[in-house]
Amino acid sequence: ERVVRQACADLQRWRTRPGGEALSIAVNVSAQQLRSSRLLSDVQRALADSGLPADRLIIEITESVLVDRAHHVAERLGELKQLGVRLAVDDFGTGYSSLSYLQQFPVDILKIDKSFIDGLGTSVDNDQLVGGIISLAHRIHLETIAEGIELSDQADALRTMGSELGQGFHYAKPLTA
Repeated sequence: ERVVRQACADLQRWRTRPGGEALSIAVNVSAQQLRSSRLLSDVQRALADSGLPADRLIIEITESVLVDRAHHVAERLGELKQLGVRLAVDDFGTGYSSLSYLQQFPVDILKIDKSFIDGLGTSVDNDQLVGGIISLAHRIHLETIAEGIELSDQADALRTMGSELGQGFHYAKPLTA
């Protein structure tokens, strides 16, 4: 609750600065938190108290969460979507990677795991796999975020493949608020 509350408040403050209105913030949520009946009310309260538009908050879940009590997870994710919050699947490709989950759950974003990004330019197969993930995501109307970009060559390759967003040391080391 504290992390969601602080993230929403910080982002709303940053959005008042020049160029800040387009910013979003992502908060990782565990399977246990997703099962909690308090999650929805905690998110609602954090958004209301901060004044942050719901579509600026991204809730990140790992693939393994999607296979945990699928009906219950789908219900909670649906409730978050009704608030207007965006949903991301973190570390895509490292867990249970079933494409059926992408149809079954109301996700908006696939975060491509760093292990795939590390292999860019080292093997044609890996490059084609990353390109395929990006292409698949686009075909089912999902955004992509490439994790762990450390080199400009990786950023360039991902941009060429059509990945909209990226994160990693190439852009910045972790920063304080």
